[in-house]
Amino acid sequence: MIKYNLSCKNCKNTFDSWFSSSKEYEKLKRLKYINCHECNSLDVEKSLMMPNIVNSKVKNFKNSKKDKNINIKKKILEYQNFIKKNFHYVGDKFTYEARSMYYDNKKDNKGIYGIASKQDIEELKEEGIETEVIPWIKENDS
Repeated sequence: MIKYNLSCKNCKNTFDSWFSSSKEYEKLKRLKYINCHECNSLDVEKSLMMPNIVNSKVKNFKNSKKDKNINIKKKILEYQNFIKKNFHYVGDKFTYEARSMYYDNKKDNKGIYGIASKQDIEELKEEGIETEVIPWIKENDS
């Protein structure tokens, strides 16, 4: 089976129709069996159409996207667990603590993590203080 997008030259109506093959379409056209549903004109032609290709990748796109999101969330949670075990949480005092560590040359201290605004992060970076922003997911979020 093949689907064609047809266009009436008389009234400009467009419509789809199915045929058993392209040869069948040509045969019906030649015998003048293809007409417009709106004006009954026989001046109907095939118009450009986009092929509809379905493969296993397209069929599984939604599932793979969902699986990918689950894998991303799992990876973020792994990073969070690593950070919690290896860094000191300073909460909303992150900017102050980062500056204290940087300017007091406290290099032997355990790293820190906490909360800071985008503007605070930009200011720290302008001062030469290395910071990174990562997405943070609450453990009870789905």
